[in-house]
Amino acid sequence: MIRKATVEDAERLLEIYAYYVKKTAITFECDAPSLETFRNRISGTLKKYPYLVLEEGGIIRGYAYAGAFIGRAAYDHSCEITIYLDHNSKGCGYGRALYEALELALKDMGILNLYACIGGPVVEDEYLTRNSEQFHQHIGFSKVGTFHKCGYKFGRWYNMIWMEKLIGNHN
Repeated sequence: MIRKATVEDAERLLEIYAYYVKKTAITFECDAPSLETFRNRISGTLKKYPYLVLEEGGIIRGYAYAGAFIGRAAYDHSCEITIYLDHNSKGCGYGRALYEALELALKDMGILNLYACIGGPVVEDEYLTRNSEQFHQHIGFSKVGTFHKCGYKFGRWYNMIWMEKLIGNHN
């Protein structure tokens, strides 16, 4: 079941996210945020954009949300999207289901362009592979840019890539 996230989901969502902060270079955040900070992030997002969770058996298995792309009025038909799945829930189709639901909600808002900012390995390692880039390509995103060695985590440098998907007509 996919539903709108609430601030009450923050503890479980932070649990999912904190794994990626502590164990991977998928996020370039180096310290997990506090529960209060995470609640504020959720409530801030929900003021303008969709924030969705996927539940199975009453347990949240992942979440996806949208946010402003750049934050200037001319970009109002574009947004950045983010997804995190429980690290034990990969390969179950949850990512695709969440992104499809998020894309539909964003289309209804008049969003035409989706952007994903993804950590990219210089060389794949135990902290970062190309799985996220490959997943995004599989669901219709194209790589549009690479920032080289701009993220430093776990004593090594990582690239950041931007991916784009056009979901509407630019009339």
